[in-house]
Amino acid sequence: MKEQFIVFIIRWLSNSFGLWVAVRLLGSGVPTEQIDGHMGIFLLAGLVFSVLNSIIRPIILSLPAILLTLGLFIFVVNGAMVWLAIKLTPGLSMTFINAIFAGMLLSLINYIVSSMRELRRIQKRGDA
Repeated sequence: MKEQFIVFIIRWLSNSFGLWVAVRLLGSGVPTEQIDGHMGIFLLAGLVFSVLNSIIRPIILSLPAILLTLGLFIFVVNGAMVWLAIKLTPGLSMTFINAIFAGMLLSLINYIVSSMRELRRIQKRGDA
């Protein structure tokens, strides 16, 4: 249980960072000065995104559209999850197309973080 909680915290923080980077790169209705001064907005958005991913995403992954498009529809699903998380977070806004790109960016960041954790786990096994 402790390990799952730590993984959730790491995902939450990496999602918050990824959303911050995505909003900085892809734009939003928030002025840059406000973005830099309010990291709490992105921590909330990262938490909303993490919760949505853990609850809604497993249900959506069984969609026939993902199977029919050989997995390409997953980009739209990720974009929808980012768009919904940003819509539920006060003070942020992003177009759906930019949310799809933000979803790709978040996937890349989560892949890198997961790979680093797995490499660290392998190194610990080798040292023991």
